[in-house]
Amino acid sequence: MKIAIIGAGAIGGYVGVKLALAGEDLTFIVRGANLRAIRSNGMKLIMQDGSEHVASNVKATDSYSEAGVQDLVILALKAHQLDAVADEVGKLVGPDTAIVTMQNGIPYWYFHKHGGELEGRQVQTVDPTGTLARKIPVEQVIGCVVYPASELIAPGVVRHIEGDRFPLGELDGSVSERVTRISECFTNAGFKAPVLDNIRSEIWLKLWGNLTFNPISALTHSTLVDICQFPLTRDLAANMMTEAQAIANKLGIEFRVTLDKRIAGAEKVGKHKTSMLQDVEAGRESEVDALVGSVVELGRLTDTPTPHIDTAYALVKLLDRTVAEEAGQVRLQKAA
Repeated sequence: MKIAIIGAGAIGGYVGVKLALAGEDLTFIVRGANLRAIRSNGMKLIMQDGSEHVASNVKATDSYSEAGVQDLVILALKAHQLDAVADEVGKLVGPDTAIVTMQNGIPYWYFHKHGGELEGRQVQTVDPTGTLARKIPVEQVIGCVVYPASELIAPGVVRHIEGDRFPLGELDGSVSERVTRISECFTNAGFKAPVLDNIRSEIWLKLWGNLTFNPISALTHSTLVDICQFPLTRDLAANMMTEAQAIANKLGIEFRVTLDKRIAGAEKVGKHKTSMLQDVEAGRESEVDALVGSVVELGRLTDTPTPHIDTAYALVKLLDRTVAEEAGQVRLQKAA
């Protein structure tokens, strides 16, 4: 397949190397140091066992027009970064192009083909102006949930930490020819990519932990095992998850694991810093709107009280602003 991956970060780089080494015609849409590194040396993937794999047969460009129309476009940016590329995505998309979204949290397309009274509703928290829905054709979207963990350790170099599962699903739950083809493509590259008949349930299952442990870790600078083993934060996590479960249930979602089992799973991960904590430490904007704010919004839409989630959201939003202000001051000092 002719595949373009927008972003060559932790997940985009990992997926791109594996797909390219499996023989797919792959183009990274990237900028800056990553672009220069990939053009010079290819994209390198370091696996858990220390083995190194270099995809030297990939193309890299910062021009969407140069890349042209693709069979498959993979959006491997974080949710809050999509708006910046929305105007350009159309240059990669023809009438038969599939678009796989790899963002955490509630996606902008959540209510498309959802059914019921909320059918077609815009998720204001993640797409406040409706730009994403207008510019990234929802009819061509395939939902995806990202379970692997990896990190970009240098321009053009990704280290895989664990996991290989990327469940896929059409937004209407059908098993189409295109989603089957993408699943086979991913499987051929060494991933587990089952086609699900309810991708939203899988989104909620991952989000159930993300909306809880990410903000708590960002606010306390603590790892997953710390949060789960400290009684007060364990109770807070359970209360936030209970509120989220009530929202999901009203939207027709049932969780296939219990709340206690989900917390136990997080505890087993050990001394792991969540992505939100890593963003705070690096002075980057976090995914708080997609992971937490969107759940607050869905709580309002379903008349579900979310006092614990509301509190965490307010605190992380302020933290985000503080981090941004401090990062701005550092840049000014360097410029001076």
